[in-house]
Amino acid sequence: MPYRLFRPEATAKVPLVVFLHGSGGLGDDNLKQLGLGNIFGTRVWLLPENQKRFPCYVVVPQTDRGWIRYDFSQQPAKEIPGFGDGARLAMEIVDGLCHEFAIDERRIYVMGQSMGGAGAWNMIAYRPQSFAAAAICCGSVSKEDGTESINTPLWNFHGDFDKTVPVSVSRDRIAARRKAGGRPLYTEYAGVDHNVWEWAFTEPELVKWVFSQRRG
Repeated sequence: MPYRLFRPEATAKVPLVVFLHGSGGLGDDNLKQLGLGNIFGTRVWLLPENQKRFPCYVVVPQTDRGWIRYDFSQQPAKEIPGFGDGARLAMEIVDGLCHEFAIDERRIYVMGQSMGGAGAWNMIAYRPQSFAAAAICCGSVSKEDGTESINTPLWNFHGDFDKTVPVSVSRDRIAARRKAGGRPLYTEYAGVDHNVWEWAFTEPELVKWVFSQRRG
């Protein structure tokens, strides 16, 4: 699986941000996952003011098949339970980076939007001990219902005018998570369509919130 890695100037152990792209980044050119709407979720951590306060590594893998598990014998492919092939390969990259670089393994964060949002739900479900927090934008449909890894801090974003992934998908997951005892943050933007990442990744408190989370 191709990926792009940003390496900070810091020499001490620092966090790692894992960003999972949406369907517009599908492929194997190791480029599209950085473009289009993905520029918000991949670049905010690299801004000089953020790197000064919160130096971190950022890894952006690229999948050619999606992040969750699918039955490709059906077209369109059907979501099925299990650890997704894309998510599993991305986790192999994360594990390798943790062995190679000075990464604080108590402060690994997963981000995802649309298809990548479903991937983030899948990752925290099947690797619950890996992540200190998750930030998810308009995550698309998967077999994860929001109740997985309920102790993982999570901030979910969706626009109520989303014509690609209905806002009910996020509402249902968040309601189920809260009912199961989780305490997720949820921000819903009035009149915003599928490009909710433009709002989510420019939320003034997001960066500070992410980096304040750590696994025990």
